[in-house]
Amino acid sequence: MCEPPKSNSSSSRKEDRHSTPDILMCERDERFFQSLYDFIKHEKQYLQCPEEGPDELRYSIYRSVFNKVIARATTYKRLLLTINSGYDDVVRALQRQEDEARTARRTLAASTSHPKSLITCQRRAAHLRERIFVLRRETAELQEQIRRQRSSREQSTWIPGLTVAESEDPEALERHLRHLEAQRAALLDRKSHCVPLEVKDELDAKLQAAEHHRDRLSSENNRLKVLYKRLSFVSDRLSDWESEKQQVPLEELLGSTLENVRQTSVTDEDARSVDAELFEDEEPSGVDGSRLLTDYLDRFMELFDSAQYEEAALLAARSPRGVLRNLDTMELFEGVKGPPGSVSPLLLFFQALLMTVPAGDRLSAALSPHAVRCVLRHGATQLVTHAVAHDRLTFSEDLGDILTEHAQKNPGVADTCLALATVIYEACGPDRKTALSMCKRGLIHSAAEFMSHCKDLTAEDCMWVLCRSPSLSLLQLLTEPLRRQAAILPVGVACSTLLADPQQQELALQLLDSFVSRGRGVLEEVILEDSSSSVDVWTDTASLCSDLNRADLSRAVLSVLLDQSGTRVSSPDLEGARLVEHIFL
Repeated sequence: MCEPPKSNSSSSRKEDRHSTPDILMCERDERFFQSLYDFIKHEKQYLQCPEEGPDELRYSIYRSVFNKVIARATTYKRLLLTINSGYDDVVRALQRQEDEARTARRTLAASTSHPKSLITCQRRAAHLRERIFVLRRETAELQEQIRRQRSSREQSTWIPGLTVAESEDPEALERHLRHLEAQRAALLDRKSHCVPLEVKDELDAKLQAAEHHRDRLSSENNRLKVLYKRLSFVSDRLSDWESEKQQVPLEELLGSTLENVRQTSVTDEDARSVDAELFEDEEPSGVDGSRLLTDYLDRFMELFDSAQYEEAALLAARSPRGVLRNLDTMELFEGVKGPPGSVSPLLLFFQALLMTVPAGDRLSAALSPHAVRCVLRHGATQLVTHAVAHDRLTFSEDLGDILTEHAQKNPGVADTCLALATVIYEACGPDRKTALSMCKRGLIHSAAEFMSHCKDLTAEDCMWVLCRSPSLSLLQLLTEPLRRQAAILPVGVACSTLLADPQQQELALQLLDSFVSRGRGVLEEVILEDSSSSVDVWTDTASLCSDLNRADLSRAVLSVLLDQSGTRVSSPDLEGARLVEHIFL
């Protein structure tokens, strides 16, 4: 082993000596290499090795140091041993060449006078050159082999599906791990929905038994059809015989009729035509219809089990007599999941139902809320609009509540959902939720007009709408008389109720402020025309204003009450006189 090149500068030797620790991983390795440097220095001084030129002692020192490095190594020990062995071979070859060259020089010096000896030396020199070439070639092959071994070892640490760079990147490894975990979860979920082969074989056996039973029933049904056809023929002959006033003896008629029945074979077409001739309430469900329904169900389960959910959903939506348009089928689709990134099987089922409902028919009351909730959850608001516009849902209060709740959580589609909820509430009630939907859409005047024309709405219902959609405009519309009729809400009752609610107090104060701001006479007129509110109600209103530090409003109300006499009535409504009939304040 050769010694590293020397430098005449001590500073450069110091840099060479301490260049390796810069890449060490821990302090223990640094101490190990420092001990190696100290060992080399001490041995050189002890053995008095020359500073320059080849030297056997210096080679022994470095060889011993390299053996210590190999003994300490773990991962690359085999590679280091290979390098050490190849290095020793090269050194031995160089030593052998040097010995041969030295021998050749001595031989050449001893026999310079003899031409034959000169030729021999030349031959030996050529042999040495050839040997050097062979050693260089073997060294190059050894280095290439070491490079391939190192490359194959690195390649063995690669992860399938990742490049070398990604195999060393923690973030890429984390993403790959999450991908593998998702695949594993999908496979386990798919496995949970599978059944063993034994169960499938058992079901196949039951299906074959059912088909055998169905064939037997079909044969029996055909036999009964033939019998019915013959009995109908006999019945018709007897009816004709009676209508002809019994011109032929009954025995003769029956004999000829039975003979005709024996000679006439009833074909399959005749048997199939019997179904249309049976009595209305006694008509059996035909075998052909049962076979068609069974084939339909088998086809559906085949598509569903093979995860062809879109085709299965369309088949279920178009099932005869709606046998698959029910909650049981919905639970089937709800219990499975499609591949990642695909449309939910449950959404496919409801899409197929809503798009294929026959004209004049509606989705059942049990399925309609589930359908709307699922479609809204997946953001398909247009599909709900289509279903409501084409009357394909069974309207209910629950359906309107679902749309209203979705509007509160999703402002982007709030107006559309509230409009649909209004249509549903108008169709099935209650009226107060219809008015509330209008208010939430900003249709205050439409809501007030609707409440004024709705006879089923009470004052409590109007207050319910007002508290859930507080608006000064709505309150003013509800408390103003309409065409010389009493207001929808009595002003005193509305103010007293709102002031008692901490969340609605400001709305009542705004209404009273609007009366006062237009002059004292306006408030007086409002109080006197409010025939539905007693003195106690207005007194309570004044007291609540005082509790809210609005003494100005309290004094204004009390002033109007104190100024009235028992005979003054400003309202055109004669019943308004009750308001000021017994004021003794």
